[in-house]
Amino acid sequence: MAADVKTTVDVSPKNNEKDIEDESSISSSLSNVQKVYTSLIAGATAGALAKTVIAPLDRTKINFQISKSPYSQKAAINFLLESYNKDGLMSLWRGNSATMVRIVPYSAIQFASHEQWKQLLGINGQHTPPWKGLLAGSLAGVTSQSMTYPLDLARARMAVTQKAEYSTLRSVFYQIYKYEGLSAFYRGFFATILGVVPYAGCSFFTYDFLKNLIKVDREMNPGLYTTSSLSCGAAAGAVGQTMSYPLDIIRRRMQTSAVKGAFYHTSLSTAVKIYQEEGIMAFYKGLTMNWVKGPVAVGISFATHDIIRDNLRKYAC
Repeated sequence: MAADVKTTVDVSPKNNEKDIEDESSISSSLSNVQKVYTSLIAGATAGALAKTVIAPLDRTKINFQISKSPYSQKAAINFLLESYNKDGLMSLWRGNSATMVRIVPYSAIQFASHEQWKQLLGINGQHTPPWKGLLAGSLAGVTSQSMTYPLDLARARMAVTQKAEYSTLRSVFYQIYKYEGLSAFYRGFFATILGVVPYAGCSFFTYDFLKNLIKVDREMNPGLYTTSSLSCGAAAGAVGQTMSYPLDIIRRRMQTSAVKGAFYHTSLSTAVKIYQEEGIMAFYKGLTMNWVKGPVAVGISFATHDIIRDNLRKYAC
């Protein structure tokens, strides 16, 4: 049994270099346009799949993030049951249409721009300074978030309201623009960017580091390769979300403040208000749920992206 495993998994530097060379040879035979569109397609699919899987947990997390009620696993389960009993099973995916409209371009842009930033920064596998890997991930997160932020705000509004208030994504945009003005679409943007920098930077860096550390031959053992990608992605998600979670709380409060009737004007004033009224632990409300949904979502996202991208590039050669 041990011998079988040894033939499929080789973590030696020699095997790592061989796999990196194989991937490089495939990439080098493609034009930059082909690299971009294959990564865009893979990223869009990965994001849609990952977010749909964890949508009920995401909705639960957002509702606790924006309220003053203490979080517990029992309270989270009660919220899910109440939503199901009151509005049916599909209510658990309320706001997921807005999530899909946002996550498809967001994930596509994030993965594609990450490759482009790595190329611009001269990142070439194992012999790259860690700061370059962190910077490439952070810049990818900032790029994608800047281009899709209004959709993220609309998704948050739909997740915390009843269907009668915001029935469609179009009605969300219309009412926000009519009653709050154009600037409302970027409320909480600064806090979001502050959170994206450590989240995306740590996530991409951790994933790339672990994938280079534990190499699995995808041709000899595709099942183990997928498991390895999921595990590395899960670890990356746990690290990234823990680092950025307090800023995620601030972002959600600012995005949904108009719904709750308590406006938060700046990131700093929001942080101060949360601390004064609810204490330091409020910045980590729902984090334990994130340790469940975050690794699942990020693991699925990274693994799906890599598998689809690699297969698309094989056929494109």
